Amino acid sequence: MQLPDTLPLKSIFLSLLFLLGLFTSLSAQEIEYTKPTWKFGVAAGANFNFYQGSTQQLSTDLRVPAAFHDGFGTGLYLAPSIEYYRPNTRFGMLFQFGYDSRRGTFDEVMSPCDCPMDLSTNLSYLTIEPSLRFAPFKSDFYLYAGPRLAFNMDKSYEYQLKANPDFPEQTDGPVMTGDFSEVEKTILSMQIGAGYDIPLTGQNKKTQFVLSPFVAFHPYFGQNPRSIETWNMTTVRAGAVLKFGVGKNTSVEEEETIVVVAEPKVDFSVNSPKNVPSERTVKETFPVINYVFFDLGSTEIPNRYVQLNKNQVKDFKEDQVELFTPNNLSGRSDRQMIVYYNILNILGDRMVKNPSSSVKLVGSSEKGPDDARLLAESVKTYLVDIFEINASRISTEGRNKPAIPSEKPGATTELALLRQGDRRVSIESNSPALLMEFQSGPDSPLKPIQIIDRQEAPVDSYVTFDNEGSEDAFKSWSLEIEDKNGTVQYFGPYTQRKVAIPGKAILGTNAKGDYTVKMIGTTPEGSKIIKETNVSMVLWTPSTSEEVMRFSVPYNFNESNSIVRYEKYLTEVVAPKIPENGKVIIHGYTDIIGEAAYNQSLSERRAKDVKTILQNALTKAGKKGVTFESNGFGEDLQTAPFENKKPEERFYNRTVIIDILPVN
Repeated sequence: MQLPDTLPLKSIFLSLLFLLGLFTSLSAQEIEYTKPTWKFGVAAGANFNFYQGSTQQLSTDLRVPAAFHDGFGTGLYLAPSIEYYRPNTRFGMLFQFGYDSRRGTFDEVMSPCDCPMDLSTNLSYLTIEPSLRFAPFKSDFYLYAGPRLAFNMDKSYEYQLKANPDFPEQTDGPVMTGDFSEVEKTILSMQIGAGYDIPLTGQNKKTQFVLSPFVAFHPYFGQNPRSIETWNMTTVRAGAVLKFGVGKNTSVEEEETIVVVAEPKVDFSVNSPKNVPSERTVKETFPVINYVFFDLGSTEIPNRYVQLNKNQVKDFKEDQVELFTPNNLSGRSDRQMIVYYNILNILGDRMVKNPSSSVKLVGSSEKGPDDARLLAESVKTYLVDIFEINASRISTEGRNKPAIPSEKPGATTELALLRQGDRRVSIESNSPALLMEFQSGPDSPLKPIQIIDRQEAPVDSYVTFDNEGSEDAFKSWSLEIEDKNGTVQYFGPYTQRKVAIPGKAILGTNAKGDYTVKMIGTTPEGSKIIKETNVSMVLWTPSTSEEVMRFSVPYNFNESNSIVRYEKYLTEVVAPKIPENGKVIIHGYTDIIGEAAYNQSLSERRAKDVKTILQNALTKAGKKGVTFESNGFGEDLQTAPFENKKPEERFYNRTVIIDILPVN
């Protein structure tokens, strides 16, 4: 039995690819275009048709001896396609209108005379399929669903009664052809499917081609082809859509040195301080975090912590900790980390000078309380053996998690970094001589240390890029900074409104320079908005000397409300040191754990909390003329106070730094 031929799928795809090659051979300018919103193309695929139910009355004149039930067949699907979808959104529309073959062959059945019977059909439709397109991740993957309205085109069948195999002398009956009777002229059913867009041309082409493989499921609901009997169909369709669309040119016409963009509303400006005429000596009150961090898998105090011998104890002084520098010190703020890495010696020295003080060492380990107690015992052994502190003044405890853990319940990302921060010994005490002012209870920070350091280039000397309105207009934005020789430096992408970059990062070894700054913003739809301006930069150089007071407020992991515990300290210790008509610079920072956008917002909230407390304290004290500069830098590696390689560096990066400048 020979079924009518249909156009092979292979030929269709070859033709489509030929058309694609013809279109893409056209020349295009090397400029950027948006992804098309409207796409037009051709969908081609195969219908895998599964028959169920029963049919016996083929036509008005033909009723076969036994009913046919199950069957299967493969038919062609070919349809023009129209699609509307805005890139980086979730919802769109699909519309296809074309040829839909539901051909198939029923499973052979036996007649009452034990003669095999065959039945096949070329059933086909003209189908209209509007669908709702849904991209759950705003990506190239999408789902679609909608109704199917089909109009019958072909209802022919071929039937044959064959000879009984037990009687070789019999011959097969003739092949009988005809049209099914009582066929529904219109079918209303449904479909649900999924597809994936694969770009075949880049966004430097105005006409862009996309190949979208798809698979769809057409359940049996509504798919009874006849108004009599129970024959119905379930179809699985698989294929691809070759479609094209036209993008919009995102390049901006340049006029002299400024690119003017009317929409969206963005105000871009660059502030490059001519010079901050001071070499600042910073008198810093540096907080001592009361944690000793241990390497995973080890109960020994890491060698980055300074460990003295008994002969060195008599020479140890808090204000000269730089004499006791760890061998493998690393980080961008070495002086401060020297202080921290002497934490065991600072604690031992203070306990010697305050014989009534006592501490509790609480170890925390992912391996359990027994392993955690070994961490605490390592610290205790050092204090007892080196500083000869009575062991009765030091108690130890082991637990799975610290009182304020970094790894919160349900955490699934960056677990290695979080667990490094939780493998530690916390130093707890109720002895005021050991603790920071106005702090009490477990997990209170130790008394800070005052250090004097020289600041190379203060943050207020950085080049500031202010992109007002970018939070609403852009998904992200970046900078291209070009000097007079045509050398281009790239910075970004950024999501926050303001960005500060050290002048040295741009100028290098040059004392000054003229630059063309180009801001390139990417809208949620994928369009590029460009603004350009010129700026002269001067490398910060010191001239006179001034002394700055610096204070820090460390935060617990992901906890901007830690400021509550420092409110009294800020009000009664820091605020009184701010002179009338002085200037206060407040900068918030985070570590690298978490999303960059969230960390940016978190650092801004931390800086704002500190600023509010200090402003309120100054108002109550009647001090006037104080100006504030407050910014959050998030996890920006260029401005972070410390590296992020070790847990102690990440803990110190969770901070707000307060600089109090003298009156000019």
